[in-house]
Amino acid sequence: MNIVAIAGSTIPSDTANSLQVMKACSALVQSGHELTLIVPDNRKSGLVNLKSHYGLQTEFPIEWLSSSSRRMFTWEAVRRACALHADLLYSWFPQSAVFGLLNKLPVIFEIHIQPGGLFGPLWHRAFATLRGRKRLAAITRALVNTLERDFRMRFPAEDVVIAPNGVDLERFVSLPDPVTARRQIGLREVPTVMCTGHLYAGRGADLFLELATSLPQAHFVWVGGRPDDIKVWKQKAASDNITFTGFIPNRDLPLYQAAADILLMPYSRSIMGSSGTADSAKVASPMKMFEYMAAGRAIVSADLPVIREVLNEHNAVFCEPDSLSGWESTLETLLNDKNKRADLGRQAKQDVQGYTWLARAKRILNGFV
Repeated sequence: MNIVAIAGSTIPSDTANSLQVMKACSALVQSGHELTLIVPDNRKSGLVNLKSHYGLQTEFPIEWLSSSSRRMFTWEAVRRACALHADLLYSWFPQSAVFGLLNKLPVIFEIHIQPGGLFGPLWHRAFATLRGRKRLAAITRALVNTLERDFRMRFPAEDVVIAPNGVDLERFVSLPDPVTARRQIGLREVPTVMCTGHLYAGRGADLFLELATSLPQAHFVWVGGRPDDIKVWKQKAASDNITFTGFIPNRDLPLYQAAADILLMPYSRSIMGSSGTADSAKVASPMKMFEYMAAGRAIVSADLPVIREVLNEHNAVFCEPDSLSGWESTLETLLNDKNKRADLGRQAKQDVQGYTWLARAKRILNGFV
């Protein structure tokens, strides 16, 4: 089948949304289909090996489409999809999903966040009401519930697939133990608490620094973040047991995560993305969560209801968001209990087996093509 995918991500970049798009497209190709990805022509200068940068299992053609505006891109990309004789339009844009239906194309619309602004709900509602062969792929059940409750959108059960983000398990095979991993990447040979990802508002960097100060026996490592953000947080750090690595190619992340004794998801009750405008705390499906599980390390997460769609008391430990004392006691207990950490890691590694990117792609397409 000839799939044309349309996304608004900057390719290449270090954003989570660009990584998610590339992983999802790679998995669709792995599942046996041809795919062309169309994105806006806002490439940065310089050559990047996309397969290495994004840790992809397969490659696929990408078209960078020039357009007078982001709004026009959503329409012109659909025109290009028609010219490419698409058998299926796969879009992260509600506008392109609507234009695809109007052009009589089968459409899958992948949604990650509740609609915002004045026109966002209108486009989403148009997709829900238009006739045609269509499917909504939502990353969490909580997101679908939000659409139904807050935006009065109704989708027949057969038109909806709950598709959490995923992980490439092949990249987490035969990882070394934490001590060996730390030696391989040059980290201190002491108990290590790690968080991976950007340093946007709500990601818990402030709590991370406070925990480092209160638990000096451990090394706190934050993997990821942009130079300007890292500079700000380094200036705020009050202890010398903190390391900010900066951006690490996705290909190398498994080894870094394997170097941790404990992996953190210290989210606040409000989580902002790269745009700084959309709060995803109630509907998110963090990609790092599945990587953490595959790494087989103890996970400590903020107790957000949506996280419990995947994690539970058998494969993670939960703390109240922003409660410093609760996080301190939890980390101190785990750092002193190697067996508990091992039990949590084993269960997480077992539970993540059904959350591969390839299984996700097949689930989204099942019964539709």
